[in-house]
Amino acid sequence: MLQDQIRDCRLCAERFAATATAHEPRPVAWFEPQARVLIAGQAPGMRVHKSGKPFSDPSGERLRSWMGVSEQVFYDRAQVAIVPMAFCFPGYSASGSDLPPPPICAQTWHDKVTAALPHIGLTLIVGSYAMKYHLGLKSSLTQAVHSWKDRDEDIFVLPHPSWRNTGWLKKNPWFEEEVQPRLRSRLKDVLHDRSDPSG
Repeated sequence: MLQDQIRDCRLCAERFAATATAHEPRPVAWFEPQARVLIAGQAPGMRVHKSGKPFSDPSGERLRSWMGVSEQVFYDRAQVAIVPMAFCFPGYSASGSDLPPPPICAQTWHDKVTAALPHIGLTLIVGSYAMKYHLGLKSSLTQAVHSWKDRDEDIFVLPHPSWRNTGWLKKNPWFEEEVQPRLRSRLKDVLHDRSDPSG
């Protein structure tokens, strides 16, 4: 299975060993072919690296709140596929900053994963790295999120739900007032579409 191939990947072993965290690869592959919703994120953090479960941290709680879904729905791989730009935690720099997702991960796996998810009806693009990769946008993240009305209704760009973006959320109340209600409505439509995804 593709998921098993990803979990066995060790392409970045030397890269991770050279980081401040000196950790080993632990790819977190979380999807099934039946999934209707795709969360295109950035990369696992340290907590996810330890748990092996995506968004098992405060960022995940905030994201689920934005989406208006329960943990049960969020972690049902047959409904929600979570495919970050890098499947492994990239590590920290010497200064303690998050390192960016290694491009080799997307280059190696993303086309294969996309081909394995033929029933996606809604894509949530989370963070600037995912935005640039999936949409090729050079605009600011704020502009990309704010232009949701001008985009296909099956694609939403979201800020990363990290605590670091709490200030952004306070400065941009339209995200909660306008984007979240439409996102939740569209999610409800997609997840409650009971047509046979294999048909």
